[in-house]
Amino acid sequence: MIRRPLTRWPGSYPLSLIIALLALVPVGVLVALASDEVQLFDAHNLRVLTNTLLLTALTVLGSILIGVPLALLTAYAQIPWRRLWLIILAAPLAIPSYIGAFTLYAAFGRGGEIENLLGLPVPSVDGLAGATLVMTLYSYPFVMLTTRASLLSLDASLVNAARTLGMTLGASLWRVVLPRVATGIAAGGLLVALYTLSDFGTPAIMRLDTFTRVIFVEYNAFGLSQAAMLSLQLLVIVGLVLFLESRVRGSHERPGRHLTLWPDRYRQLLIAAAVAPVTILALVLPLLVFGIWLLREGAGGFDFSHAWNSVHASLLAALFAVLLSIPVAHAAIAGRAGRLMERMTYFGFGVPGIVMGTALVYVGLQLPFLYQTLGLLVLAYVLRFLPLAVGSVRATAEGLDPNLVKAARLLGASPREAFRRVTLPLTLRGIVAGAALVFLEAMRELPATLMLGPTGFETLATYLWRVYEAGYFGRAAIPGLLLVLMSALGLALMLSGERRAEFDVTESHRS
Repeated sequence: MIRRPLTRWPGSYPLSLIIALLALVPVGVLVALASDEVQLFDAHNLRVLTNTLLLTALTVLGSILIGVPLALLTAYAQIPWRRLWLIILAAPLAIPSYIGAFTLYAAFGRGGEIENLLGLPVPSVDGLAGATLVMTLYSYPFVMLTTRASLLSLDASLVNAARTLGMTLGASLWRVVLPRVATGIAAGGLLVALYTLSDFGTPAIMRLDTFTRVIFVEYNAFGLSQAAMLSLQLLVIVGLVLFLESRVRGSHERPGRHLTLWPDRYRQLLIAAAVAPVTILALVLPLLVFGIWLLREGAGGFDFSHAWNSVHASLLAALFAVLLSIPVAHAAIAGRAGRLMERMTYFGFGVPGIVMGTALVYVGLQLPFLYQTLGLLVLAYVLRFLPLAVGSVRATAEGLDPNLVKAARLLGASPREAFRRVTLPLTLRGIVAGAALVFLEAMRELPATLMLGPTGFETLATYLWRVYEAGYFGRAAIPGLLLVLMSALGLALMLSGERRAEFDVTESHRS
């Protein structure tokens, strides 16, 4: 049962309503902008729709085929350096997919880095196959982590009973374990679908016409109405995925003793051989390519003001996001109306960056004092990543002991003073964590930054894109490595939370 703090932020409902309505502005803008566009589907649009759906379906399938076995491995197999394996296998989340697409595109094909180093011709990586490969390599951890979380909550007694009745280990995992974690697999698959639908960099680099790439092309061709229509079509698909995700329910199975597998040395070698291609393509190859470029080009041509621009804009976004998240989170805890307003703010997180950028470009054109300003860019970051801060603050606030607030009130503190002196300091950990998540996601954001950044305002992500467009691949080493480093901090935050959750589950089993 959730324990609700007795004192929420005074005035949180009106503020939450304003914030929730602000989160819906991009959709209203797109509807108004697309009203002039009467052609919904032509042959080109149908091809774009087909490419988008194919890429999404193939990426989900590939992520499940890789992520589920790895979840079984990291949850049950007792292998040397088990914790290190988990970190390595989850590490692709620390690399933006457009960095992986950039480095794989540069490494493979005629004149690529692999051919230059080894003298061996290798096929190029592009089109639907290339985009599917890249998106799978950098999104399978979603499936792995959600499935692993479900596996860790299962009781091994049914598996042991199946083994006692003569069922092989493989058959018992297939017929007993996997059906019980279907919701975890489905949740991870839907996250992969959302990630694939919203991704811009990978289809653009792989030259695959999906919604995100074509929207950007229309924007550059001053076809805002067509870009808005395409954005709404993409939002319909995203909305369907979000609806399906809302219908997925977690397992209510009572935790029990964990299943433990002890593979022998031969099977450990087979496991390492099976995992090696994934880690090499997703982690080793990008870092190796950046290392080669750094040795070849050096760091002399990189302007570190681009790094400061990224930090500056991301810090502003993190600050405003946590300030707005506090009333929303406390209103959500206080009642049903607050939970509805919280869900409205979550809509922004489902809006792809390219769609958010299209809507806010039009807002900037109608309000010239905002057009191509840092304020408009920060607004896009806040609307997109506000749910990260809201979720973190709410999770911390729900765990507070209401007796602390009650004691403050009995000692004469007003509701406002009790909130300021008791509730707010105790939720500081969640506030800081939420700010860190928003900061790191804003650092990685590419399409919205390309469309909304002030003239001459280059971030690490946009500089990497300009280098790709110009063909000066060697200059991508420093911004690429800095982005990987900053993203690795976000992965560390996520895994630390996962480790605490795993510790709590383990303690509950012992008790």
